[in-house]
Amino acid sequence: MAAASETESPSPKIFIPEEWAAAAEAIACGSAALPITFVCGPKNSGKTTFSRHLLNVLLQRHKKVAYLDTDVGQTEFTPPGLLSLTVIDKITPDLTIPCLKTPERCFFFGDISSKRDPTTYLAYIFSLYDHYLEEYGTSNKTEFQGVAGVSLVINTPGWVKGIGYEILVDMLKYMSPTHVVKIGISARSKNLPAGAFWLKEGDTDTATVVEINAALQDHLKRSVLVQKDARLLRDLRVMAYFRQCFPSDMTISTIKELARSLAAHPPYEISISSIKIKHLHCQVPPAETFYSLNATIVGLAVSSASDQWPHCVGLGIVRGIDTFRGVLHIITPVPQQTLEDVDLLLQGFIQIPTSLLQVQGCVSPYMSANVLSTN
Repeated sequence: MAAASETESPSPKIFIPEEWAAAAEAIACGSAALPITFVCGPKNSGKTTFSRHLLNVLLQRHKKVAYLDTDVGQTEFTPPGLLSLTVIDKITPDLTIPCLKTPERCFFFGDISSKRDPTTYLAYIFSLYDHYLEEYGTSNKTEFQGVAGVSLVINTPGWVKGIGYEILVDMLKYMSPTHVVKIGISARSKNLPAGAFWLKEGDTDTATVVEINAALQDHLKRSVLVQKDARLLRDLRVMAYFRQCFPSDMTISTIKELARSLAAHPPYEISISSIKIKHLHCQVPPAETFYSLNATIVGLAVSSASDQWPHCVGLGIVRGIDTFRGVLHIITPVPQQTLEDVDLLLQGFIQIPTSLLQVQGCVSPYMSANVLSTN
């Protein structure tokens, strides 16, 4: 019981209202033995906080819970630009602390919004959901019978109008969740429509719709939206990811120290002839391929014979390209054994944080003129 009470008050900076706590308990203790919960709502309504709270509540009853993250701009357990399925087995009491975890499966979308390619975005999500069903349930989406005791929480982006709305509808129709949690804010025009908005008139669905209000409210009970610095949060996640290149007991307490450590870190060498390079969301002339790759973050992917889409095993920074020797220099926390399977580099629009490039007292190696060697 003590552990449960600690979870109810995860952090002094996070307020879990009674309405949220009751909703999470109802889902966890309801008729669905293994609930599949789809959490949606406009930006800054608290979707991620509620999703993580629900995750903790479910983990009080299940050994493992799966988390499908569809918000490429504000990822929870991975760096930005990834769509991922992560299986969680431990409660995280402090919901204010982002925690990186190794996903069971993920795809590198390479952007912070689905706007550039909604079709591929949905294809990746559907593939992750299918993988969840194959591993932890059944392919029959109308009669879900979990065999491994793993429920699912699906967190979604806050784009709920226009194409964003259509994407949510497509996701809901494909996934057929047991519960749909809709979080509303005081600006009603920005909210999703009431009820089972994804159904056409006459359609039926077994999903239970749970409508709750955003957590932070003022004295008039109006939602108080906390404006997040989205770019800063993305940069922090990228830096936390590449911090994993070094032992956890190594003293790196500032961004400057991390930048210097990465600059001095010996990179992996990858033979150019052993990999393919794919540019996402744009076209690059063949003659410009290496110049476009230099000093960028790339997805490290492995082609799959059983899956249409290449699986991403992590991210890397292209430290330099030696075209004379035919090698790429890559900085990545991905273990060498895993890196040996990588046969595809995916370049999107995930950028190296500016703070890692601007180190006083030394020239950043990622911006050096002689990094791209063509001699």
